[in-house]
Amino acid sequence: MLTSIVGINWGDEGKGRMVDLLSEDYDVVVRYQGGNNAGHTVINDKGKFILNLLPSGILRDTVVNVMGNGMVIDLKHLCGEMEKLVAAGISITPDNLKISDKAVICMPYNVLQDGLEEQRLKDKKFGSTLRGIAPIYGDKYLKKAVRMGELFNMDILKERLKGIVEWKNLTIEGGYKHEPVKYEDMVSYLEEYGGKLKKFVCDTSLFLDDAAKSGKKIMFEAQLGALRDIDFGIYPYTSSSSTISAYAPIGSGIPNHKLDKAIGIMKAYSTCVGEGPFTAEYFGEEANKLREAGGEYGAATGRPRRVGPFDVVASKYGVRVQGATEIALTKLDVLSGYEELEVCVAYEMDGKRYTEFPFTDVLDKCKPVFVKMKGWNCDISKCRKPSDLPKEAYDYVKFIEKATGSKITYVSVGAEREAYIKM
Repeated sequence: MLTSIVGINWGDEGKGRMVDLLSEDYDVVVRYQGGNNAGHTVINDKGKFILNLLPSGILRDTVVNVMGNGMVIDLKHLCGEMEKLVAAGISITPDNLKISDKAVICMPYNVLQDGLEEQRLKDKKFGSTLRGIAPIYGDKYLKKAVRMGELFNMDILKERLKGIVEWKNLTIEGGYKHEPVKYEDMVSYLEEYGGKLKKFVCDTSLFLDDAAKSGKKIMFEAQLGALRDIDFGIYPYTSSSSTISAYAPIGSGIPNHKLDKAIGIMKAYSTCVGEGPFTAEYFGEEANKLREAGGEYGAATGRPRRVGPFDVVASKYGVRVQGATEIALTKLDVLSGYEELEVCVAYEMDGKRYTEFPFTDVLDKCKPVFVKMKGWNCDISKCRKPSDLPKEAYDYVKFIEKATGSKITYVSVGAEREAYIKM
């Protein structure tokens, strides 16, 4: 069984929470794209954890976790993330964590370049997390990146790195007029932090292929959501990797295998971190109320998330491009303080109504079309089966299910592992 857990919207839908819940039934959990530019917040019996790079399955003793070839890995950040978990009593060994030798290393000069570019763009910035993600993915496709497997051949790597640093300084020193990156510092970085991680690096493609062929249950954990995908998202306000489920076998290292199902994660309302069009966005007091109720601040950066009501147009599109076979709806409990709820069912621009998600340039001019629904205005955090839900809450779930055209199988009513309803 090969299952992907993917975001339907702009990211921050609660994927880590669902991976933590569902991974009990899986043998392997794989991160297949992205870097430390987003976070998965997980609350369980072991505590509260924010994971930026590590797969969320790392919190289960019985799960093998894989960081796939599609990822970009900040070595220093990963070492720090691992140290925090170990200090909290989480076991991390080469038996339960495996890093692809083909995964790319996000270097300090990538982080530097990210910040310099956002400064240059000023009010036209993309809203980067400043973690170096766009520059390192650019380096990867320019064939100027360093991969984890190269840490085993430092003499060869050092020679290649000289040319890369010289090339990178053409931009950093020559373009941005910043002091140049020092080759010696980059070597020291790779030796210090790469040295700590080498024991986890292996041919994860072979490991996963063997696991799949032997009938192991594998879960693929995505970062961000469909609307941040480099091809299908709100370009250029996207991530620099493919966040969709179809990329999971490729970014994990087993393109010869196919997914059996894709579980799409979406919130009971809309949130968005970063720049770009967000048609259903709330502002002012309306936004503050929803943001505070949901604790909507970025797990990776702490930035306040932009918020709004549930967006049918964007979610229906996300379901389609993710190929979601079922849906987990998160944070329904956050809406418990409302007597009346709004849902965005269409967009309008110049008298034209859109019920299908339009091209990004059109989004900038679109206005939301809202319908109102009855709220439930009572605590639902203790509900554990559909019949426990107030009629208004149940009707809201069923409305979303019909509007997006995908079966909702899980509804979370709290952040804790057990706070969910199987529909």
